[in-house]
Amino acid sequence: MTKRKINNPLALAVLACLSEHPMHPYEMASTMRERGKDQSIKLNYGALYTVVEALQQHGFIVAQETERAGRRPERTVYRLTDAGRMELIDWVSELISRPVKEYTQFEAGLSLIPVLPPEDAAALLVQRCTRLEMEIAQGRSLLQFAAQRGVARLNLIEGEYQLAMQEAELAWTHQFAEAIRLGTVEGVAEWAAMHRNAAEQEHNESQGKAEHEQD
Repeated sequence: MTKRKINNPLALAVLACLSEHPMHPYEMASTMRERGKDQSIKLNYGALYTVVEALQQHGFIVAQETERAGRRPERTVYRLTDAGRMELIDWVSELISRPVKEYTQFEAGLSLIPVLPPEDAAALLVQRCTRLEMEIAQGRSLLQFAAQRGVARLNLIEGEYQLAMQEAELAWTHQFAEAIRLGTVEGVAEWAAMHRNAAEQEHNESQGKAEHEQD
């Protein structure tokens, strides 16, 4: 991956907004929210202004003019530079073409799942499946509603991708939970034995402590 001067995805969204026409930060934020980009890219005003300042410092955008509407504070309108347009195209091309390792919270949890007893792990995975089913139903409804309103598929593509990833995760999680329950996961017997031994040891220690206190 290219080492970029700015690597915040919000900066990429700002460059994309300005590739359409000059905007002030409030319009950028409104445009991102109207198009649902805040579902894929974390957006808040504090970070947005920090990103705009950084992009300006690196020459990717420049202030074009300052405008005022009524009694509202002055707003600086920014435009994309040639360097900014090149950065935008190169950055998006890299994200689309190169798979990278992404560290998800679910993957972190799976890597440490042996700390839970198998039956608890399976039950928690079933809970996750239930939540995923609800999120999938909601996501599918939103996509259908947007399509019925005439929103082009291209403008919904990240939502479509998210739905596909959730459906794949649901299928895998359901299969894994069932395999744990049936005891067909390789190593599950040792996993269960480890927790039985730990529980027995804790019970014996508690019993020994109680007998010592009685004496």
